[in-house]
Amino acid sequence: MKKELIISAIQANIVWEQPHKNRLSFKQHIHRLSEKTDLVVLPEMFTTGFSMNPQSIAETMSGETVEWMVLTATSLNIALVGSLVIKEEGRYFNRAVFVHPEGMIETYDKRHSFGLAGENLHYTSGTERLIVNYKGWKIQPLICYDLRFPVWSRYKNDYDVLLYMANWPKPRTLAWDVLLQARAIENMSYCLGVNRIGKDKNGHEYIGHTAIYDFLGKPIGNTREGSEDFIECKLSKASLYEARKQLNFLNDRDTFRLV
Repeated sequence: MKKELIISAIQANIVWEQPHKNRLSFKQHIHRLSEKTDLVVLPEMFTTGFSMNPQSIAETMSGETVEWMVLTATSLNIALVGSLVIKEEGRYFNRAVFVHPEGMIETYDKRHSFGLAGENLHYTSGTERLIVNYKGWKIQPLICYDLRFPVWSRYKNDYDVLLYMANWPKPRTLAWDVLLQARAIENMSYCLGVNRIGKDKNGHEYIGHTAIYDFLGKPIGNTREGSEDFIECKLSKASLYEARKQLNFLNDRDTFRLV
């Protein structure tokens, strides 16, 4: 078990529906990170942008992007996670792919489809949460719109870190900032949100606000607004567990069952 986890998140522009160009771009960003980094987090649909054209852009789990992620993780001895469009058994998924340093893969399919953009018309929603055990840290990866639904990300004695990968547009930046901080506070968990910058083909603008908050909602890392940038933060398991033990807020939480 590693008592401290160094986590990095990359905020970058995404070239519309050009996986090869985006892989090259993120490769350059990743190689600028510290060699001490344990986990690198990329945005939602990092190879294409938030596209509703899955028939044109979907890959498979044996495709070029997953292969690139495995090669990157194993060669740099890091974990790497980001979401991309995956086709499986005739259906399309907005899927987070978490690759361990030894090449093992775990996946999470986005639960909450963004109806305002018609995501629910093109992609199949996931039904299962994923808790990744990495270097003794328990990590829950989630995707963009999931951030608005606290029940889905509710702490169940099962994680230390929440990760949100997003294409979150500029007009709703305030909601992004507030909800990330709220998820950290209500779950007494580290909470990281990585967002893109630039404009997509539909004219939507993104300004980033990639950030990480500690278990009390204190910001411990953020990026420059509208710029290609990254954050690199050291998380302390001792500090997290001590705060949970001393304050005990989670013992008073409600219990519920999803139906």
